[in-house]
Amino acid sequence: MNSFNYLNPARVVFGNKPYESIEQFLKDNGVSSLMMVHTNSAVRLGIFDEVKKVCEKLGVGFVSNGKVESNPKIELIRELVEESRKNSVDCLLAAGGGSVIDTAKAVAMGVPYDGDFWDFYSGKRVEKALPIGTVLTIAAAGSEGSPDSVITKEEGMLKRGASGNALRPKFSILNPA
Repeated sequence: MNSFNYLNPARVVFGNKPYESIEQFLKDNGVSSLMMVHTNSAVRLGIFDEVKKVCEKLGVGFVSNGKVESNPKIELIRELVEESRKNSVDCLLAAGGGSVIDTAKAVAMGVPYDGDFWDFYSGKRVEKALPIGTVLTIAAAGSEGSPDSVITKEEGMLKRGASGNALRPKFSILNPA
C-alpha cells in the first residue's frame, strides 16, 4: 500500500444530480444573483434547467452565458464581467469542463476589480474574487479543485495563467451519470 496525505479545500460533492448542494450553497453564502457560465452540454444534460429552478425557488437573480469555447478568450470575459456588474452578480457557477471553469474564474476576479482582469494574467496577485462553484460535464482538467486559470489573448494567441486561493471553487459537483 502507498501512503499519502491529501488536502483540497474545495468541497467535492459526488453523486447523481446533487442539485440540493447548489441550493444549500446559495443559501449558506447569501447569494442574491448568480451567473451561470456553461456549454451546450449543460443544457443537453438538464443542468441548466435544474440550476435555474433552484434560483427561481430561492428568489436568486439568474443570468447565464453559453458562449464559452475551448481556450477561453479575453473579449468574452470582458463582456461577462460587464454583464455580471450590470446584474449585481455575487456568485459564479461554471457548468462544463476546464475552459468554462477558467472563464468563470476570470469573471469572478474581474467583477470586484477596478482595472482590467487581464492584469491578473500579467502578474498581478489575485487576492479577491467572487465565490465560484462548478458542475463538471467532463472529467479531465482538475480545474474543479485548483486555484488556477488559463486564458487566451487573441492577439498573438497568447496564453497566460493566473492563480490565487480566491479562485479555488467553493464546491464542485461531480456526477458520474
